[in-house]
Amino acid sequence: MDTNTLSQQTKFAQTPDIKMKYCLYARKSTESDERQALSIESQVKEMLQIAERENLEIIDIRRESKSAKDSDKRPVFKELIRDISKERFNAILTWAPDRLSRNAGDLGSLVDLMDAKKLLGIRTYGQTFNNSPNEKFLLMILCSQAKLENDNRGINVKRGLRTRCEMGLWPTCPPTGYFKEKRVDRKGECLVDPDRAPIIKQMFEKVAYEKWSGRKLYHWLKFDLNFRTALGKKHLSLGNIYRMLENTFYYGDFEYPRGSGNWYQGKHKPIITKELFNQVQEQIKNSQLVRKENIEFAFTKIMRCGLCGSGISATEKFKKLKNGDHNRHIYYGCTKAKDKNCKCGYINEVDLIKQLQKLVDKLDIKKSPMQNKIKMEIRRFKKFQNLVTGKIENIDVNDIDIQNYAKFLLKEGSDEEKRNLIGCFKNNIILENKIIKLLN
Repeated sequence: MDTNTLSQQTKFAQTPDIKMKYCLYARKSTESDERQALSIESQVKEMLQIAERENLEIIDIRRESKSAKDSDKRPVFKELIRDISKERFNAILTWAPDRLSRNAGDLGSLVDLMDAKKLLGIRTYGQTFNNSPNEKFLLMILCSQAKLENDNRGINVKRGLRTRCEMGLWPTCPPTGYFKEKRVDRKGECLVDPDRAPIIKQMFEKVAYEKWSGRKLYHWLKFDLNFRTALGKKHLSLGNIYRMLENTFYYGDFEYPRGSGNWYQGKHKPIITKELFNQVQEQIKNSQLVRKENIEFAFTKIMRCGLCGSGISATEKFKKLKNGDHNRHIYYGCTKAKDKNCKCGYINEVDLIKQLQKLVDKLDIKKSPMQNKIKMEIRRFKKFQNLVTGKIENIDVNDIDIQNYAKFLLKEGSDEEKRNLIGCFKNNIILENKIIKLLN
């Protein structure tokens, strides 16, 4: 194709009768988070200077901090596409093609709008892409090149992390008890934290030799030692303590990424021996110290301790019967997060439900959101009953004893139904010396 043909196509694409209405679109660069905000504002400043110099009409300015490598995950860009479809704008002013797209999906949206004559042009700092085959082709090449760079960058990062692991270096932030070496010749090595490592070793020893529970460790670290993390300057949570007790990094080996099955021998100095670690795992297994994260209890996160203000947690106990079966009992009590010596006590879930049922009698359910929820549940059950029996009966819930049905849900309902029911209480619920109370 000769030069004259290209010139004719460009002139045809730039129809002089249609006025170009631009939307200035600025998106973060691939720089670090600290420089992204500066990057966006510098783009806006530079592009506004171009608009003023070339007398371009800017209808709106859009800023976005989401990455362009993932399709359909940029709300501002999606809004821009919709506005172009509605013909609010017909041109885009942006710093570079890769600010618009680093994936095939968003690139396709732009090209489709150009084919539909709704997007007449894209103006960047150094180039102009009008609605001609050659310029659209060039735009697609540049955006595809940006996607290729993204894909290669991801591969290179993974290769680099894998190489560091094979060298025995932990590739991310080290666990509590270690810190990263800042010397250039030993960059990335994990060094033992002289202040925290001895305490972490004591944690493992107290579980292995003195049979300490996780909660006892929690209170010892928080109240007796005022132990805090190096980075966050915060106390360890109970969950943090459990994760530390299960972390193989402390005796030398580590898995990266976690759950991948790829294990490496660390170059760092171990804080404990593998034998001590194994003893702790055995103690965890035998003493039910292990967390049961997937178990949910009906009445947690809805009460507080009336003595110290801590949250209320639940634990389950199993009693073996003579016939070999087990009885399951659930107890609720203070977490003692604010006062390790709190004397709130523990209450069995059976007794807790009985007290909650008595509280229902003191509430005016007809004036609470609970009434509508219960009526909807009863109406749904009646419809199911009609479907099963084949009978067509009028569904009237006005004569239902809402108070007693609420008590029934507390005893026989699912955990979710119980939580929803208690959530309708307008008063705060506290547990104090095994007694449930409502606060006004």
